[in-house]
Amino acid sequence: MDRRTKNLTKRLQPGDIAVIDHVDIDRVSAEALVACRPMAVLNAAKSTSGRYPNLGPGILLEAGIPLVDDLGPDVMTLVDGHAVAVVGDEVRIGSRVLAQGTVQTGETVAAAMAAAEEGMPAQMQAFVANTMDYLAREKDLLLGGVGVPEIRTRLEGRQVLIVVRGYHYKEDLAILRPYVREYRPVLIGVDGGADAILEAGLKPDLIVGDMDSVSDRALTCGAEIVVHAYRDGRAPGAERVRKLGIEPVVFAAAGTSEDVAMLLADDKGAELIVAVGTHATLIEFLDKGRSGMASTFLTRLRVGGKLIDAKGVSRLYRARISSVQLTLLVLAGLAALFVALAATTFGQTLFALLGAWFDDVISFVQGLLGISAAPTG
Repeated sequence: MDRRTKNLTKRLQPGDIAVIDHVDIDRVSAEALVACRPMAVLNAAKSTSGRYPNLGPGILLEAGIPLVDDLGPDVMTLVDGHAVAVVGDEVRIGSRVLAQGTVQTGETVAAAMAAAEEGMPAQMQAFVANTMDYLAREKDLLLGGVGVPEIRTRLEGRQVLIVVRGYHYKEDLAILRPYVREYRPVLIGVDGGADAILEAGLKPDLIVGDMDSVSDRALTCGAEIVVHAYRDGRAPGAERVRKLGIEPVVFAAAGTSEDVAMLLADDKGAELIVAVGTHATLIEFLDKGRSGMASTFLTRLRVGGKLIDAKGVSRLYRARISSVQLTLLVLAGLAALFVALAATTFGQTLFALLGAWFDDVISFVQGLLGISAAPTG
């Protein structure tokens, strides 16, 4: 049990029952739950509130994981290790019904998604208002770079790869490995993106974020730490970093941590900014729990031509060579090599030696089996 789904998935084991309190289960959280292979997911809140068409419930059901939601606060009284039974829409401890909710099916999820589509115009209006408000509050930072802290990591004239734990970040990061080997970009992990870099066998140079979803292993890997603080200077994540014996850089700004990473890279003179897993659409930001995406919209305008969004690059091209075609290609290559060798004196000598060696092997085997060689001539 955990009120934060991303914390729960760090310790959830196959066969466990996951208990969460997550309004509008988003795609990334649902995929993380599916990867843990729980027996069922119990949600104290509504898995789809109707604000927008979130994809999480459908992903859980497609994976064959039962989902019971709107169970109320009583289900959150459970603790790790409790044995519970899920019977229909009820959660029971022994014979006692602890909570009752709604069993989600393909039909109920489809109906909720259709109803949620109607709420999108209101979300667009909120986005416009959010854009104007953010621009008024952060115009000095966006237009003049006022408030960007000094860091020791050199970014000027270098390429930067920013990794966020968003859609398809693992696949995209794997596709970019040749780019990383060749260009040696500065690797910036945004919160849990730092762990994604480590999981890919690389090491982050900078870690930017509020430090709520990054591991101690990543924080102590030697990367420079930039804590994203509230505009008033409060930085809850800084305390956690200092407890590890690391003095962080504090960057006070509104918006998201990925915005802060982009602004930092741009202000410090990065030649190119490649982004993996970042959020760019209204649905993605609502999925992330933000009522508006004005900060990222304006940040992307500020960064301009430096930014290359590599999100989804793994789906841009998929190899269509089948195993049969690959086998035929290898055989054709070997045949070409055989013909080329046969046309040279060296190749003819090599084949003669191989033939003699093969005859010796056959004779040896025949001798072991007591088989007389057939007369020739």
